[in-house]
Amino acid sequence: MTQTYVIERLGHLGDGIAPGPVFAPRCLPGEEISGEVADGRIAAPRIVTPSPDRVKAPCPHYNACGGCALLHASDQFVADWKVEVVKTALAAHGLTPDFRPIRTSPARSRRRVVLSARRGKKGAIVGFHGRRSDTITEISRCQLVHPDILAALPAMGELTKLGVSRKGELSLNVVQSAAGLDVSVADGKPLDRALETDLAQTLHAYGFARLSWNGEVIATETPPVQMFGIAAVVPPAGAFLQATREGEEALLNAVREIVGGTQSVIDLFAGCGTFALPLAQSADVHAVEGHAAMTDALSLGWRQTQGLRHVSTEVRDLFRNPLIAEDLARFDAAVIDPPRAGAEAQIEQLAVSDIKRIAMVSCNAQTFARDAKTLVNAGYRLDWVQVIDQFRWSTHTEQVASFTKA
Repeated sequence: MTQTYVIERLGHLGDGIAPGPVFAPRCLPGEEISGEVADGRIAAPRIVTPSPDRVKAPCPHYNACGGCALLHASDQFVADWKVEVVKTALAAHGLTPDFRPIRTSPARSRRRVVLSARRGKKGAIVGFHGRRSDTITEISRCQLVHPDILAALPAMGELTKLGVSRKGELSLNVVQSAAGLDVSVADGKPLDRALETDLAQTLHAYGFARLSWNGEVIATETPPVQMFGIAAVVPPAGAFLQATREGEEALLNAVREIVGGTQSVIDLFAGCGTFALPLAQSADVHAVEGHAAMTDALSLGWRQTQGLRHVSTEVRDLFRNPLIAEDLARFDAAVIDPPRAGAEAQIEQLAVSDIKRIAMVSCNAQTFARDAKTLVNAGYRLDWVQVIDQFRWSTHTEQVASFTKA
């Protein structure tokens, strides 16, 4: 039975929520919609009265693709909504800091994507999964992904035809670098001599910088260098990298402002040196990361770069073995950029330390708010927060915050 509803708000996955609650995809607050409800959800809502914030999606793949969730909303609505998500998370813990204007990465700027690929009846299919679907949508005109990656989709198709079983599915982690694309493939056929030869030929034919298969580097045509400040670093295959250059620059500028002027900085969850190496232009830095391959890449980049102050590295599981307050005593400032789960154990030690300034970067509003409350309860002042939107048109938020010892 078709019923009519008015959308009150958006959920954390971007679905519209009407009283009931009833969930409806790709709807906006204030819109009147109609449709049949099944299990509390309207799968295909009809927009009766559209919101003034509704726009025509600029991507031709939007109806079928699940890569974006908010392309039907104006840029201003998306920006305001993402800031409100973070404000609401903080307010739930009694925190109401100042917010700086959001910084949003431009369209077609994603330099790191994970693509899915299968063999179809007419050839390889490479793209993103549809919403709530195992179907893969091809994305040749995607408005999110950098043109260099889109131009290589035929090459990804060749890899798929070579290395996936008839009913299998590849995961392709593709990263843009100055030397060409750095491609790491997972869930491919087991390597044998013939496949390895074919893959190496494909790398050469399409000009990839590096190709890895099921965790093993097949060949490196040119080292896929990433620049972190003035330091050139070759990350391990498949290593984490900020999604856009613009987003990375915005985060780095904020972090520099927070810890600038200090002489010694500890960088927790340092990765390959996104913050540690640029900060080393003016401070001694101790970089702590749980993966040895990343700290090795960071350390090599530092040793090969002139003009940086001392950078030391430490391999450490900060979830199970956080640095205690006494370990932190020798540092003037800290940078912490944990995964989505946050860093509850390490934050508890930072909270009781004597570190004067903390720059916290987070990709999860809920764990960010939880960890911020721990610091504030221990006597830190939450100076300001800035949302950095590297994941345009998604429901994902990223934020950086300044904490000062009161």
